[in-house]
Amino acid sequence: REELFIASKLWNCFHHSDDVEETLRETLKNLQLDYLDMYLIHWPIAFKRKVMAPTDSSGISSESELPIAKTWEAMETLVDSKKVTRIGVCNYNTGLLHDLMTYARIKPAMLQIESHPYLTQERLIRLAKDYELNVTAFSPLGALSYLELEMADKTESVLEQDVVKKAASAHGRTPAQVVLRWGIQRGNAIIPKTSKPERMRENLALFDFKLSDEEMQAISDLNMNRRFNDPGHFCEAAFNRFHPIYD
Repeated sequence: REELFIASKLWNCFHHSDDVEETLRETLKNLQLDYLDMYLIHWPIAFKRKVMAPTDSSGISSESELPIAKTWEAMETLVDSKKVTRIGVCNYNTGLLHDLMTYARIKPAMLQIESHPYLTQERLIRLAKDYELNVTAFSPLGALSYLELEMADKTESVLEQDVVKKAASAHGRTPAQVVLRWGIQRGNAIIPKTSKPERMRENLALFDFKLSDEEMQAISDLNMNRRFNDPGHFCEAAFNRFHPIYD
């Protein structure tokens, strides 16, 4: 029997903790569902609810003073009410993760982060697994997700790296399949995106081959801590707020 796993994310965009439940109600209505399997805090950044791009008279977006711990507390009530089965977080660094674990009554089930061969995030992933969190890597192909947003350059594609091409040739696979297999073989879930059916089929064909330890290490050695999705850059451009969360 096939089952559909439904997950959704929200920005930490609240002025009051009651906004969490109201936002979930809207999400469930839009999806025509009674509950979600998983609900994630998308960014540890607080703007007032529904104030994502609008600004005040000075052209500055409106930030909320709601502590992120209050948002998590509200998330926990959604589990209590059975409107959500599991809750988790995205884009948390090690400090935020340590802090969350000190006050969370219901521990997060998932950490979703940007991770690819140019941003391996070894320490953060190790810490998450020490806390028994599952890890999902978004943008597992790196720059490809950001070209059309002008947040990356074509020259930054990991698919053009010799070690990736060599592994692709050895296994009779595409460079993209090799990079995605690397992500899975690290023990993470991955969420590549595409609108092309042929790419979807390619992205699914990852479970009948395995990279060697040497190939895994060679791809990991491409790490340069290159982060494409950084609020330290896009918050200022989008919301007129300098709001870095990564050092």
